[in-house]
Amino acid sequence: MSKIIERALTHKAVLIAEIGVNYYDIAKKMNISNMEAAKLMIKKAKDAGIHAVKFQTYKADTLAAKDSPSYWDTTEETTTSQHELFQKFDQFGEKEYQELKDYSDEIGIEFLSTAFDIESADYLDKMMEVYKVSSSDMNNLPFVEYQAKKKKPMLISVGAANEDEIDRMIATVRKVNNQPLCILHCVLEYPTPYEHANLNKIASLKEKYKDLIIGYSDHTKPDACADVIKTAYNLGAVVIEKHFTLDKTLKGNDHYHAMDPEDARKILSGIEFIDTIRGKGDLCCLETEQTARKNARRSLVTTCDIAKGTVITREMLTFKRPGTGISPERMEEIIGRTLKVDVAEDTILKDEMLG
Repeated sequence: MSKIIERALTHKAVLIAEIGVNYYDIAKKMNISNMEAAKLMIKKAKDAGIHAVKFQTYKADTLAAKDSPSYWDTTEETTTSQHELFQKFDQFGEKEYQELKDYSDEIGIEFLSTAFDIESADYLDKMMEVYKVSSSDMNNLPFVEYQAKKKKPMLISVGAANEDEIDRMIATVRKVNNQPLCILHCVLEYPTPYEHANLNKIASLKEKYKDLIIGYSDHTKPDACADVIKTAYNLGAVVIEKHFTLDKTLKGNDHYHAMDPEDARKILSGIEFIDTIRGKGDLCCLETEQTARKNARRSLVTTCDIAKGTVITREMLTFKRPGTGISPERMEEIIGRTLKVDVAEDTILKDEMLG
């Protein structure tokens, strides 16, 4: 089974490094091949503790028309044509992705890639345990259904989607696929300003789609304490996807809002701490509280000397620490009882003293 789905179904956080096509720029910077750069990024993700790596598989000619305008921050990525941008990063095909899949298996990290056309959806099938659908295709219902018919678990981002569109997408999947389905909150702004992250939508998705896994695909710039991701996790997103780079200062494409290995470690350690402080949620006294419970709670204590055979009245009792005697919650039950022994003032009452 997919490690992503296995962890998510047991409510364990999953971090997916969205390498996308960032390896092209890493290759250029380091003067190595695209394949060497892609493998290096997989290795760095694995070393950081990330659970899965995701690529993007497309050909510019099947993805965007020649005059498709940009939708990203052009001060960061200056290309203004989608087709022109995608054409820079569409050299890999089935052979290359199979090599990346094999390498990922070798070092022990899950591989997947978002398919953007029928051909790649077909050849990626044998390489992946789970399909990921981009927000840009979540309303492309024929393509969603085509991938759903592969009968594998699915991760589908719902950026820029209205509720009725999400409902139609889910219905489309469920017509042909009953495998685990994860929908990921996402904001289609690159980068997403913190004030636009709208993380409460995660809670809304969790409330409405109770039978689905909820996740978050993040496009904000990494913050100092990973508060964006940790908040998303606290609100119910167990599958976290974030763009990944080895150099956040690189211009262009998806480096400027990506996490690097150190950011990933910070995210994972933050989530681990959250899990530690969350606990189990059982409505009971912890074993570690037992001593404090006994000594910090109160018992019924006598306010005066009381002779054997005396009937206890309210005025003879008060309540003080520790809680090793009769609990004050039994006050009304104790009033009217008779003492079997002489009791001095400031004595903690015990049941064996009563007749």
